[in-house]
Amino acid sequence: MPIADTVVLGENVVIYHPDLANLYGCTIGDGTRIGTFVEIQSDVEIGANCKIQSHCFICSGVTIEDGVFVGHGVMFTNDRYPRAINEDGRLQSAADWTCLPTRVSKGASIGSNATILPDLVIGQYALVAAGAVVTRSVPAHAIVAGNPARIVGSTSPSQRTSA
Repeated sequence: MPIADTVVLGENVVIYHPDLANLYGCTIGDGTRIGTFVEIQSDVEIGANCKIQSHCFICSGVTIEDGVFVGHGVMFTNDRYPRAINEDGRLQSAADWTCLPTRVSKGASIGSNATILPDLVIGQYALVAAGAVVTRSVPAHAIVAGNPARIVGSTSPSQRTSA
């Protein structure tokens, strides 16, 4: 079964096609909606009233606060220097690397096909543009775009701008 017994689901969570999602060891908050072909790994916490669109990968170590939008095909990472093997040729195990955390703060939005590198924070109500590669933390209310993502505007009602 794609949704493991180790998943903690809040009230009124909607998983549109549970047979086409892969969730294990995670916590999903009340009212959150999850699209098809989504993988959410262990030790992920997703808050209430989030929208996780189809084809997303949310890896261990990610925390998504309440009211966050994650667009189609968003990829999170949790290892800055991923490798399959150690220098001696042995396959790496969990003991050979450190899972780096990422937090997406309340009300933030991440556009389709964005890639989020580990060990950073996306601030409250920030907006990550489609296709952006986020390599460092994003301040609250910032709009970031590009590769690497750079600030191009603000979502703050008093400073609403965009490039």
